[in-house]
Amino acid sequence: MKRIILTAAALFISVCGMAQGSQEYGGGLKVNINEDGSKYFRLITWAQFWAQHNSDKPLDANANEQEDLTFSVRRARMLVYAQLNSNFLIVTHFGLNSLTADNMSPTGTKDNAQLFLHDAYVQYNLNKNHALGGGLHYFNGISRLNNSSTLNMLSLDNQRQSWATLGLSDQFGRSMGVFAKGAFSKLHYRVSINDALTNNLQATSVPVNGGDAVYAGKRLLGSKEAGKTYAGYFEYNFLESESNFLPYKVGSYLGSKKVFTVGAGFYVHPKGSVVADLAGNLKGEDVKIFGLDAFYDAPIGKNGGAITAYGLYQNNDYGKHYTLGTTYETGSMIYGHVGYLIPMKSKTRLQPYVSYNDRQIESLNDNASQIGIGANLFFSAHHSKLSLEYSNLKYAKSDAVGTVTLQAMIYL
Repeated sequence: MKRIILTAAALFISVCGMAQGSQEYGGGLKVNINEDGSKYFRLITWAQFWAQHNSDKPLDANANEQEDLTFSVRRARMLVYAQLNSNFLIVTHFGLNSLTADNMSPTGTKDNAQLFLHDAYVQYNLNKNHALGGGLHYFNGISRLNNSSTLNMLSLDNQRQSWATLGLSDQFGRSMGVFAKGAFSKLHYRVSINDALTNNLQATSVPVNGGDAVYAGKRLLGSKEAGKTYAGYFEYNFLESESNFLPYKVGSYLGSKKVFTVGAGFYVHPKGSVVADLAGNLKGEDVKIFGLDAFYDAPIGKNGGAITAYGLYQNNDYGKHYTLGTTYETGSMIYGHVGYLIPMKSKTRLQPYVSYNDRQIESLNDNASQIGIGANLFFSAHHSKLSLEYSNLKYAKSDAVGTVTLQAMIYL
């Protein structure tokens, strides 16, 4: 009887993993260790290539003419997970991101050309609905987008500000710590306690006397005062329940499920940021980020049409008048996207979409807004697709910047 249960669980996991994929893919690159498939490991690999045109880029330092067209490997990843029984799971995920001619090296030895760990965690299942684990993990708080999968996004890429702590307190969106996750019927949850990153994106920054906050609490105040972060995300599944076997949230099911979720999440880093008074005395400020979102994905009609829609409100408090580039700011944000999978009799399918976000920036008393218009052309669902998107960003008083990106993606 136990063997039958384990086999059924393994089959269920495989089906959940391909719910937004192609029937041709089946269970994917899954290797059974025993005859009934209850002991196995599975490999997932994907690559995303970008050709990007941006006429607003600054002049190339080595040329007199502006470089409008650039190529890059946006992502190249490998993920492996394994179960020898239903009591525990191990996940290892490595790869690289945004490899361009500017950050490559002659012999491939510089940092950007190197593979690095994205996830490496162990998980112990308390029962079929609840689990505990630890390691370098992606069980994040705040919102669905802060837990987004990069295999099946609706838009070309994730909305950047939704990865709200990337490089500030974590390694590329992954935290080192412990987590709990599970479900009480239709209510799903994930919570975690983590060590804050010491050498973050502001590893050499110090606050100016009487000036704005710097995200350097752990480095400047010490780990006793600013060493831990706390995160959680809770969502209610009103229609079909989504799988929470892995932490990565699906972006578009292409009509293979009927899903409506409403979620809320948080992230808190006590004394994560630091300000200095006029005398130079340092004081920690709590970083607090909260999100409220809704996701809907469902088939329309009987000919293969489907709609995907998502909306997010996010409140970001990184400390007094905090800004870092054009990515992180103390303030608030709304974001939304909607896409429609056009009914087609052929295997090739088209999904146009539009996205929009507006951010209120406290330090500038101004806004930033961005609109994206694009389409996905699916040859074998998300496993083989082309994406084309035009994006226009207007940041405060700066001139608007328009970018056209073509992406080719394959995952197995």
